[in-house]
Amino acid sequence: MRKIAIITARGGSKRIPRKNIREFCGKPILAYSIEAARESGLFDTVMVSTEDREIAGIARQYGAEVPFYRSERTAGDFATTNDVLLEVLEEYGKRGAHYDLGCCIYPTAPFVTADKLKCAMERLEGSDADTLIPVVNFSYPPQRAMIVKEGRLVFEYPQYLDSRSQDLEPHYHDVGQFYLFYTEAFRKNKKLMVGNILPYVVSEMEVQDIDNQTDWEIAEIKYRFMKEQMS
Repeated sequence: MRKIAIITARGGSKRIPRKNIREFCGKPILAYSIEAARESGLFDTVMVSTEDREIAGIARQYGAEVPFYRSERTAGDFATTNDVLLEVLEEYGKRGAHYDLGCCIYPTAPFVTADKLKCAMERLEGSDADTLIPVVNFSYPPQRAMIVKEGRLVFEYPQYLDSRSQDLEPHYHDVGQFYLFYTEAFRKNKKLMVGNILPYVVSEMEVQDIDNQTDWEIAEIKYRFMKEQMS
């Protein structure tokens, strides 16, 4: 099967300007996603989807292809990851390149490693699933969530008021790092988060949303810790 890694790196980050190419532990954060994909040896093509020429230059510097730029439609604030992936597959198709399996990797995902990608790929190919998504369990059971009504705290799920947290079913959320998918199923559904999805559970120490400066600094601490554990 032919496989493609698609790294989605828009230039218009609002909360952290130039976020996708900002230096992270010594190099542009985008470089980690490119290097993980290339070092895995899994992909026939490793490409970066962007509308930004500076990002494109850095992507090529680290070994990714940028054969075309995003359209205005997929470069805007309201374009979804699904929109970007569908456009990339369509554009490659126009050039006579067709892929059976895709991997979307976010550009701010330094916790993605070649080994993690290889393990995830092996699991997906050994299953009957259409898609694999890395997830992490909520650090505290959401069944014990409280909300504020008329200025007072109330349990959102009162049926769990007397339940011990360790007795409640674990809940998980998407970590926003990478997605493996069969392209035929994706083209049919036009969404990653539907269909027959296989979970890939990762450690909370290898997960960090990066939306502000504090998040960035925490991510660097976690990344250094991960590297120390791997060495």
